[in-house]
Amino acid sequence: MCARAIHREPERARAQHFELGERGEALAIGHLERLGYRIVAANFSLPIGRNTRDAIVNAEIDLVAYDGATLCFVEVKTRATAEFALPQTNVDLRKRRQIARAARGYRRMMGLTAAPFRYDVVTVVAKPDDVNPRIELLKGFWTDEQLRKRKWHDPYWD
Repeated sequence: MCARAIHREPERARAQHFELGERGEALAIGHLERLGYRIVAANFSLPIGRNTRDAIVNAEIDLVAYDGATLCFVEVKTRATAEFALPQTNVDLRKRRQIARAARGYRRMMGLTAAPFRYDVVTVVAKPDDVNPRIELLKGFWTDEQLRKRKWHDPYWD
């Protein structure tokens, strides 16, 4: 009998931004727990619709947690530096709408449609070897009301 050599692809090094993001989420979890939040889910993903090419679009909520009786959907943004822009600038309208759709789905799935909730953002600024990261919690970063599309008869247009 002849033993066959098994050929395996060499493992690719992960991109640095993935490692930075994972570290940021871990730091955010620790920060929220120190503030009294109770983490119930991390990286919750849910299909929210289809795009123009009919491909399924998934939305991910970085963290789902309770702050007392309030259900919080938390987006974590991590940057190595805030020199060019603050981390929360990347939580744009499109991202907020995606998270809100996923949050509605989560609340329906869990039977929490009547529960109080809010959208928070945790920003983490830390280089990979930084021992003193800068972590900030932005409570109530947006509301569902802010996401509603305006109609011509709304007072905004008067």
